[in-house]
Amino acid sequence: MINPLTRPTTLLRIEGLAMLAAGLVLYARLGGSWVLFAVLLLAPDLSMLGYLRGPRIGATTYNLFHLYLWPAGLGVAGLLMGNPTSLWLALIWSSHISGDRALGYGLKLPTAFNDTHLGRIGAASR
Repeated sequence: MINPLTRPTTLLRIEGLAMLAAGLVLYARLGGSWVLFAVLLLAPDLSMLGYLRGPRIGATTYNLFHLYLWPAGLGVAGLLMGNPTSLWLALIWSSHISGDRALGYGLKLPTAFNDTHLGRIGAASR
């Protein structure tokens, strides 16, 4: 039997699913608009347009918009300023990233769009 605790990509995908669930619960508890959530959920994927300039620039732009660093900072700023809109945006953004991780879409390597830190997209699970 395969031990999932020795499979980092499996652990990262489970972690992504847990973070997505946490983001959805927090968003609901903060009373965010589900229309806003639906409209903005895929907005970070506009960063894929960088691939029109090649895989290195594409990976750079994609990765910049798929780091937890930015929504975490936005969320902290929203908390400090008492701005619920900033919190909602941070949760939508981090939920997007978490959903990507849960589905196996990781940060991109500069070789090709399908090459990620979680393995090759479309390759058989290891």
